[in-house]
Amino acid sequence: MTQKRATPSIKRRRVGAQLRQWREAVEMPSGDVARAMGWSQPRFSRVERGYYRIGRDDVLDLCKKIGVDDPKGVEEVARVAEEPAGKGWWASYADKVSEAYLDFVELEAEAETIRIVHPKVIPGLVQSPLYVREMHSRARSNDSESLIAIRLARQEVLSRAKFHGVIPESAFHAEFESSPGLMEDQLRKLIAATKMENVTLQILPLKAHPSIGSNGAMTILTFWHPWTPVASIDNPMGGSHTYDPAQVAYLEAEFERISSAALPVDQSRDLLNEYLEGLHK
Repeated sequence: MTQKRATPSIKRRRVGAQLRQWREAVEMPSGDVARAMGWSQPRFSRVERGYYRIGRDDVLDLCKKIGVDDPKGVEEVARVAEEPAGKGWWASYADKVSEAYLDFVELEAEAETIRIVHPKVIPGLVQSPLYVREMHSRARSNDSESLIAIRLARQEVLSRAKFHGVIPESAFHAEFESSPGLMEDQLRKLIAATKMENVTLQILPLKAHPSIGSNGAMTILTFWHPWTPVASIDNPMGGSHTYDPAQVAYLEAEFERISSAALPVDQSRDLLNEYLEGLHK
């Protein structure tokens, strides 16, 4: 049975946050908006914080009352507001993973672009099935099979989103005694990914200064208008994400610093092929 969420769904929070952003842009007090809608102040506050679901008609009416001049943006927010919570393939895993991780999976599935860097391992969206199983078989979890299934299902997003991943060269030096063919399988997966038009892969070389990319894994997601970018930081509890423009901008600059220190795309592809050839010598 699906467990009850302790926090509002990510869709409701995003809808509420966008409505609040539009309201603040026109400097209209929340009390005035609540009265215009015929709502109480507490109800409107809960809408903006994502605790109270509103539908398409309410979104259109509210945006008209506060004078939002963004037809496409309003239509997009109205569309998402109308969607039921828990919609998507990930809903069946709601009782198996943390809310933070489930929220990230839902955000990732909606992303237009995905940028990711990891200081130690191959990024999850381009991991081979053998690599995924190896990573999660060692994880501290009572349900590694669900985590494996989720990781592999997430990779479907590469069929439509633009992906830019920075991979540490050190990841190719890992040894997997229980699965000797794993690294060959993984390298072939990465080489195949480099041939996808929407995928950009760069290798952070071993000789790069250790301060580059050493502060942890991060993912930056951008979306269709009008949604704001989201940055996510990995941790053992499932990660955390932020919509704060200043924090996202800081992490975007950090990603650019790391990717600038990484090998260009062509050299990265050549290095992948060198490692693959080296396995057969």
